Amino acid sequence: MSSRVTLGQLARVFLQLGTTAFGGPAAHIAMMDDEIVRRRQWLTREAFLDYLGATNLIPGPNSTELAIHIGFSRAGWPGLLVAGCCFILPAALIVGVIAWAYVRYGTLPVIIGVLDGVKPVVIAVVAQALWQLGRTAIKSMWIGTIAVLAVAAVAAGVHELFVLAIAGLACALPTLRRQGTAVGALLLSFASPSTAATLAAGAAAPFSLTTLFVVFVKIGSVLFGSGYVLLAFLRADFVDRLGWLTESQLLDAVAVGQVTPGPVFTTATFVGYVLGGAPGAVVATVGIFLPAFVFVALSGPLVPRLRRSRFARALLDGVNAASLALMVVVTWQLARATLIRPWPIALSVISFVALVHLRLNATWLILAAAVGGWMLA
Repeated sequence: MSSRVTLGQLARVFLQLGTTAFGGPAAHIAMMDDEIVRRRQWLTREAFLDYLGATNLIPGPNSTELAIHIGFSRAGWPGLLVAGCCFILPAALIVGVIAWAYVRYGTLPVIIGVLDGVKPVVIAVVAQALWQLGRTAIKSMWIGTIAVLAVAAVAAGVHELFVLAIAGLACALPTLRRQGTAVGALLLSFASPSTAATLAAGAAAPFSLTTLFVVFVKIGSVLFGSGYVLLAFLRADFVDRLGWLTESQLLDAVAVGQVTPGPVFTTATFVGYVLGGAPGAVVATVGIFLPAFVFVALSGPLVPRLRRSRFARALLDGVNAASLALMVVVTWQLARATLIRPWPIALSVISFVALVHLRLNATWLILAAAVGGWMLA
């Protein structure tokens, strides 16, 4: 495993991922596993899983926080900033261009075809990553049982954070007698409650860049979960409370965040541009992603040390198993909606074979599918 990498290497990898990582957090994590663990061997798969588990215990965009963790682990504090910013920047620029066209012409460009082309390949990429990560994460029959129960719980609608917490504690139960006092300190180190939830309580209805920034800092500080949870937060603040967006504009913003590469949180870039032009786009993007850098900066140095504690090691094993369970459920839901005709099924199977047996780069497979989908649309 490479002990340290240059900032230029980090920038190239995460600019590439930020430009081609379609399909949401599960796909982003799968592509990072392919690039960081399998191809470049910058992290062991166990370390990669530990960072993935840590991101699930703090608010914010999981895949972006995983990129920030990787940058910090390979190149220290400069790497933290370079990896995170390079993963965010391409998506923010793409969304900004789409927002400009939306404001100018009053409608979205034809981008749905991109998603239609990419989804079958994304399913294959995530399935391949789940197979590789699962072989490392499932270390015993007990951890495997926890993972299966976590899949069932998430599929039944149990909140993701509750599943992660219970899975971690269940895996750590044998160590509780000896190290029970460590439970509170460990959980606080990852999931200390944020006071940012009150930041926007007194925001006024008239538009201002300051209010826009504060609202997005609040959202980035307290949001756990998927893009659908983000939709609920945006609706509560920008449609119901402030009245700055219509329902139609909000749905368009979320659609753009989902069909473009990179973090779904770049929905904020679209909202910011619609409300305040280029300055609004910058303010909104910085606001929603800033808490992720802060949370990782606080928790990142602790992650490698946790493996030295028997209790923390067991807790992380459980959280890692539950994190994979979340990816399984998301992939299953995507497959049920996507693999309903012969050509997507064939494309997904061919992509999986190419990834596993030919060891093709997932980035180029997804980029080719995106171009093909755009042309067909």
